[in-house]
Amino acid sequence: MSSDPAPYAPKKILITGAAGFIASHVTRRLIKDYPDYSIIALDKLDYCSNLKNLATCRGSPNFKFVKGDIACADLVNHLLIAEDIDTIMHFAAQTHVDNSFGNSFEFTTNNIYGTHVLLEACKVTKKIKRFIHVSTDEVYGETDMETDIGNPEASQLLPTNPYSATKAGAEMLVMAYHRSYGLPIITTRGNNVYGPNQYPEKLIPKFILLALKGEQLPIHGDGSNVRSFLYCEDVAEAFDVILHKGAIGHVYNIGTKKERRVLDVAEDICNLYGLDPEKSINHVQDRPFNDHRYFLDDQKLKMLGWQESTPWEVGLKMTMEWYTKNPDWWDDISAALHPHPRLSMIAHSMDDSWISQKGLTSDAKEAGISDGSSGLKFLIYGKTGWIGGLLGKLCKDGGIPFEYGQGRLEDRKSILKDIKKVNPTHVFNAAGVTGRPNVDWCESHKVETIRTNVGGTLTLADVCKEHNLLMMNFATGCIFEYDQDHQEGSGIGFKEEDKPNFTGSFYSKTKAMVEELLREYENVCTLRVRMPISSDLSNPRNFITKITRYNKVVNIPNSMTVLDELLPISIEMAKRNCRGIWNFTNPGVVSHNEILEMYRDYIDPEFKWMNFDLEEQAKVIVAPRSNNELDASKLKNEFPEMLSIKESILEHVFKPNKKT
Repeated sequence: MSSDPAPYAPKKILITGAAGFIASHVTRRLIKDYPDYSIIALDKLDYCSNLKNLATCRGSPNFKFVKGDIACADLVNHLLIAEDIDTIMHFAAQTHVDNSFGNSFEFTTNNIYGTHVLLEACKVTKKIKRFIHVSTDEVYGETDMETDIGNPEASQLLPTNPYSATKAGAEMLVMAYHRSYGLPIITTRGNNVYGPNQYPEKLIPKFILLALKGEQLPIHGDGSNVRSFLYCEDVAEAFDVILHKGAIGHVYNIGTKKERRVLDVAEDICNLYGLDPEKSINHVQDRPFNDHRYFLDDQKLKMLGWQESTPWEVGLKMTMEWYTKNPDWWDDISAALHPHPRLSMIAHSMDDSWISQKGLTSDAKEAGISDGSSGLKFLIYGKTGWIGGLLGKLCKDGGIPFEYGQGRLEDRKSILKDIKKVNPTHVFNAAGVTGRPNVDWCESHKVETIRTNVGGTLTLADVCKEHNLLMMNFATGCIFEYDQDHQEGSGIGFKEEDKPNFTGSFYSKTKAMVEELLREYENVCTLRVRMPISSDLSNPRNFITKITRYNKVVNIPNSMTVLDELLPISIEMAKRNCRGIWNFTNPGVVSHNEILEMYRDYIDPEFKWMNFDLEEQAKVIVAPRSNNELDASKLKNEFPEMLSIKESILEHVFKPNKKT
């Protein structure tokens, strides 16, 4: 007679993050193999989730989808009670390590706070018989390259990046609730997973899609880092086994002994597509810290009856075939294919129409509960301006609630009215007088310039301070000029702490004045923009568009700002609560002639131009112009993936607009 306990038989399972990669495979497996189980799929539909991943479930009588955030305690409590949940499989998390280096607070919110909300709901409702918490092998930290012994479940947790630190923190909460309140917890720690439906910020789908497009495969560092890869269906089976046979209070590694270097993975994908690895692989800047190896001891799970069954070659081929057949599974994934993707650049999946069309209504909406998925709301000033308009579009595309301010900056009462109406989390100031059509206008309209650029900006900053609001202030770097200590061509740029030295134009005087005064406001983040550039070559405010329409141009190297790349960074900076002064330009300098040469090579091969010197230029303008290099190392350290000015102009402007 067997002494093994009878397998656990759940009745109603809540799966968090169900529209994500691994969870969707688990959901589909349980729907198909266990028709007596009721599955409630909860997902806030963040950028890496996709309702298409659950399309095969939608006709099943034992399936229900709820759009909502695990961080909303009211929603979670409502679901546990209304749906009579007895089992939770908790997959929902932010998981991409690259993003955690740039947006670590969101990882804390999702991975730690979200888990805490679930645990507290379980404690309060007292209905849960099994809570499976999905963690990661990365909580163990780096494994010695020389050892052939994997980390057992009792190993010390030594996370090395913000993502793994938040997962380890969540595990501590899970353990505490098990010990203090007797919650029936099981924890899993898994190796890397690959297969169909994975969002292409991850290594294997990113490489496959880039290979499909004939583009180079970016490898962080030298590619010697070793990873263990499991096919998604094998992992779904592992969760099936753990759900039914796992022991309460235990941890289970889900791993494989078959390891591969990242470089080997890239070469295998190149070979599948008939590409030359030497030409198709591009080594790029490494992560701030990139663990060389994660290696697990998987014997404990194997004792429950699980076994990896999909060979690497077979799994990789099936994955490649799926992405080849489904290249448009997501909408715009161009940002995800970057060597170092940023979360804020990636559009969120918010396809509510699928839910309503298929009759899968959200319990959150039925209960009158707001999911509070982002927690952000921006108030933007400068609706009719170029930067203000682009900010609104970025917020709309990124699913960030926002409203444009209706009041005038110099009118304190109207600003207070805006803040009361909108109740924002952050205020963006992209309003100001720059001149019509250029800064020469300010020379004859000095009072109007002072009223907006100085008085209005200070009023907004003061109101924001009273309401404890961070103000993101778009300023200018045109307050410096090359001098003895910062000579043209020296590579020595002006830093954030340097005092302005350019007084040639009244516009620059007002901007330098207000910047100095704003130093007294600790709630302000000042972004020094210079000669802004965008991919919209039809926009007359675009610096490239301007100089292509001039009869003659000076040829001086300058720092500049590529808005396509840096405006998303401004939103990221708001999320990170960045403050103080920042040189908001791409690293390095580019001259007028270098830009016009790129314009000729990519846009108009017949384009010609003439140069003139500063003395000749002075004859056709009212106020002198600022020429300088700003030191962008502070911004580069915060966002190491940021491109140099020449690279950024090519990638964001000329290559997308290429006509020749």
